[in-house]
Amino acid sequence: MNNDIKLHKDDLPPNLNLGPVVACDCEFTGLNPPKDKLCLIQLCSEGSKEVHIVQFVNRENYNAPNLIKLLTNNNIKKIFHYARKDLQMIHWALKTNVSNVECTKLQSKLARGYSGQHSYKTLVQEFCGISISKAKQSSDFGKKNLDPDQLKYSSNDVLHIIKIHKELNNILAREKRLDLYRNALEYLKVRVELDLAGYESTDVWSHE
Repeated sequence: MNNDIKLHKDDLPPNLNLGPVVACDCEFTGLNPPKDKLCLIQLCSEGSKEVHIVQFVNRENYNAPNLIKLLTNNNIKKIFHYARKDLQMIHWALKTNVSNVECTKLQSKLARGYSGQHSYKTLVQEFCGISISKAKQSSDFGKKNLDPDQLKYSSNDVLHIIKIHKELNNILAREKRLDLYRNALEYLKVRVELDLAGYESTDVWSHE
């Protein structure tokens, strides 16, 4: 699949209309803010192969009003694969909460009881019949000049999310678990706040 990649520095261009449904993903220097930083946000509209990538060059002072406007627009559905971590990093870096969020990893864990594998690569293989490479997953996304393979990898991470989301919704509806999924999404904001407060590895509901 040939991707049309639009690379933007620090923010989206003004008045960019990506439609009512947008696949989203992020790349970081690591998983623990503030030590680690948000490097990229990738966006792809429903039915499109055009991927917009916002590269944060200035990671000392994130300033992305156009991107924040999209992320906080409740009329635009944002579909992530692992929303918990992406929203944690977005909240830390951009000081904002993303609204109208869906999460395919959460969907998969509730829908696909027949598998213990819930990675994006696994879901793309199952629902799209495509084998994608994750070789660049652990590469340096903090560098100024990203190489073509990094851009291709990061763009691939949003191309299939919307189809996977629809397929998983069908399973959740069939198994009568859509309400459970919706209720779990309501908890997502609180889960992110707990992570940022230092309780990422703590089960606050545990008796112990």
